[in-house]
Amino acid sequence: MAGCCGHDARFDGVSDDYKRRLWIVIALNATMFFVEITAGYLAKSQALQADALDFAGDALTYGISLAVIGASLRARTNAALFKGVSLLLMGLWVFGSTVYRVFYVGIPAAEIMGVVGFLALLTNLASVLLLVRYKDGDANVRSVWLCSRNDAIGNVAVMFAALGVWGTATGWPDLIVATIMAGLFLSSAFQIVRQALAERREMTEHEHRQSAKADLR
Repeated sequence: MAGCCGHDARFDGVSDDYKRRLWIVIALNATMFFVEITAGYLAKSQALQADALDFAGDALTYGISLAVIGASLRARTNAALFKGVSLLLMGLWVFGSTVYRVFYVGIPAAEIMGVVGFLALLTNLASVLLLVRYKDGDANVRSVWLCSRNDAIGNVAVMFAALGVWGTATGWPDLIVATIMAGLFLSSAFQIVRQALAERREMTEHEHRQSAKADLR
């Protein structure tokens, strides 16, 4: 555990069990990225491609999380800030590409969307179950949990989009879901960045107090 002032300690990832679980989740995310990016291209689904990008981002940021476990609080908050900014950029990319698709709306293959969305959902539910006991932690650990939670929500949304595409015979449900997912990325990015900045302020205040005590000796 790590706390800036010796209280309100937050789990910082220093656990062999947590690291093993994180390695499994990284492998699951990397595999599903390749599955979904291919399926998204074949199905012409913006929602699937957005979800595939999320899988890739998660695999990368989970690797960063592993790399900084046990490092200083400054290093961990820097990693969390990087992940928050990455999520922000991802959300903006998905939103921008979705707006572009509005002017070139094709009809995605609902069957591929549904099958791959269900497979991705099973993958992310497994990730969520692996990480749920560690959902409360510092900004670095919490960012991992938020990404896993977002994935599961996104997969359910993709399946609803597939149902909507099948029922309406239009691509609009796919685009609507992609836009919602972009909003989810942006919301999580702000949460991660806000917590990381708060932890950095706590660390700075603690360092100042320690420096002041040392000057008085």
